[in-house]
Amino acid sequence: MASVIPGKALAPKAVVAELSRPGPYPVLRGELALVGLPGVVFTPASGTALPAVAFGHDWLQPAGRYLGLLRHLASWGIVAAAPDTQRGPVGSHRGLAQDLRTALGVVSGVRLGGTARGAAVSVDPHKLGVAGHGMGAGSAVLAAAVPAADTRVQEVGEPYWEVGHGVAIQAVATIALTDTQPSAVEAARAVHLPGMHLGFGRDLVSPPAAGAELLDKAWAGESSLRTVKKATHLGLLEGRHWSDILLDGKGEPATRTLVRALLTGFLLHRLGGDGRYAGAFDGVVKGTEEGSG
Repeated sequence: MASVIPGKALAPKAVVAELSRPGPYPVLRGELALVGLPGVVFTPASGTALPAVAFGHDWLQPAGRYLGLLRHLASWGIVAAAPDTQRGPVGSHRGLAQDLRTALGVVSGVRLGGTARGAAVSVDPHKLGVAGHGMGAGSAVLAAAVPAADTRVQEVGEPYWEVGHGVAIQAVATIALTDTQPSAVEAARAVHLPGMHLGFGRDLVSPPAAGAELLDKAWAGESSLRTVKKATHLGLLEGRHWSDILLDGKGEPATRTLVRALLTGFLLHRLGGDGRYAGAFDGVVKGTEEGSG
C-alpha cells in the first residue's frame, strides 16, 4: 500500500470542489494496441512511480465513451488505461477481467511516453487499482479477486477468482455495477482490499439494491458505499452510441462531474497515499447518500 502523504483531511465538500476540476498535469494519450491490446491509455506528461488504474467499460460500450474520465484522472497524476475489448453482446466478463490485469501489467512494466529529449513516465507496481462501470465494474472485481502470487493450476470446477498470477492490485472502485458470470458479488468475498462502490439512484438496469449494495455487504475488505441519487445507468457515459436505445438513461454532465471527483479522490487516497482526500468517503457529499440510504 502507498505511504501516507501528510496533510489535514479536507471536508467532503472541499474534496469534490477541488477534484471535479482538471488537475495540474498536462496529459498525453497513447494506444494500448501498440503492445497488442486494443484500448487507450492516458498519462501525465511526466512523472515517476505514479499510481495507475485500469478501467473496465460497460456492456457494449467502447472505451471512447470514457475518455473524459480517463483524461481527468491523468491530469491528477494517475495513469489510466482502458481496454477496448469484449464489446460484443456476449462479451466475456472474465476475459475483460484478464484484460484489465494485462493493461496494468503493461503500464507498470514499461516506460510510457517520453522522447529522446524528455523523460518517460513510470508506474509504481505497488500502486495499482482497477475500476469499472456496469459490466466493467463486475469485471474489475473479478480481476481484483485473483491472488497475484498464486500460480496453482486451476482444478475442474474451481471458481475463477481463486487462482491467478501477475499484478498486485491494491484498490477497487465500482460504478453502477451489474453482476457478472462468474458472480462479482460472490468473488467479492475473496477481495481483501479497500473498495469504493457507487450506486446510481435512478438506475433501472442495475438498481443499487441489486448491485452496489449487495457488493458492499459481500466485500471482504474495507468498503464504502455511496448512492448518486439522481444518476441513471448511462449517466457516466460521454457522447452517443447505438446501444443507447437498448439501455435506460442518458449521459449526464452532473453525474460525470461528481463521479470523476469521487473516483479521483479514492485513487489518490488509496493508491497515492494522500490522506487529504479520505473525507469524501465517510462524510456528506451533496447529491449522494452514504450506505444504502
